[in-house]
Amino acid sequence: MKIIDTHCDALLKLQLANRGQYYGEHPLTFADSTKLETNLGYLQQGEVMAQFFAIFIDPEVPSDEKWQHALEQVDLFYTEIIDKNPAMKHIKNWHDFDTLREGEIGAVLTLEGADAFGNDLIKLRHLYRLGVMSVGLTWNNANLCADGAGEPRGGGLTLLGKEVVQLNNDHLVFTDVSHLSVKGFWDVMELAKYPIASHSNVKALCDHPRNLDDEQIKAMFNHNGLIHVVFNPPFINKDRRDATIDDLIKHVDYLCELGGVNQIGFGSDFDGISCFVENLENTAKYQQLINELLKRYSEDQVRGFAYRNFLDHRPQ
Repeated sequence: MKIIDTHCDALLKLQLANRGQYYGEHPLTFADSTKLETNLGYLQQGEVMAQFFAIFIDPEVPSDEKWQHALEQVDLFYTEIIDKNPAMKHIKNWHDFDTLREGEIGAVLTLEGADAFGNDLIKLRHLYRLGVMSVGLTWNNANLCADGAGEPRGGGLTLLGKEVVQLNNDHLVFTDVSHLSVKGFWDVMELAKYPIASHSNVKALCDHPRNLDDEQIKAMFNHNGLIHVVFNPPFINKDRRDATIDDLIKHVDYLCELGGVNQIGFGSDFDGISCFVENLENTAKYQQLINELLKRYSEDQVRGFAYRNFLDHRPQ
């Protein structure tokens, strides 16, 4: 069954390896490097039809270097993922999903945290032109747009952050609420035409700042938003670094109970996590999750989770 995955951090790993800061001095090859949980071979084995690739800048990178880091990751997306792998097709607009041929895998650029452009909206517009189709305002820390889930202050969106959401609306770009503070989340709900939680789980099942509580979940569904479950064990089971596929499916069950059967998807966070769901350690294993879901849900519902819900709720 085809899969759309709305979050991975392969670009960061490729960048760090290119800079000699990850796995020694040797760059990683996207086609087959086993140091990547999201490589071409794994995507093909897992029957992934589209993979979203996040631009993520580590908070420790000095402010005056963040834009350069972002451009490096965009360059790697083009040179190492698109140009060297004919099966990978750059998704530049939402209609491109409909033109993917058998054997082709869509590649989508996203931005995880506004740190890359600071308060320079010209840079943000450049990112739109380069193909960014989903923007998360924060990672866990605070920036000039909003507070993240790990910022004790817990502030909401700044005036700049609200302007970014409006620009996302104007450009048919998702505003991603994963990693936002609670107040930031509610600010986005007031403004965003296209909200998504690209990689978040259920707080009632796992009390973690990165997960969404019941009221947030209901608000997302009421605003035609998507919630894509994440495969990181600490977001599945509280205070644990292990999880089973059954544990992950409990989050899907809960979201369905809150009315989201047609608004659920997957956002693995592969290459951004350090522990894994048993038998779901990379994108090659995706069909194991599908097989377990088919024991509990109809084929039509599972197709929704896997890819169709996303296609039905993409910006138009």
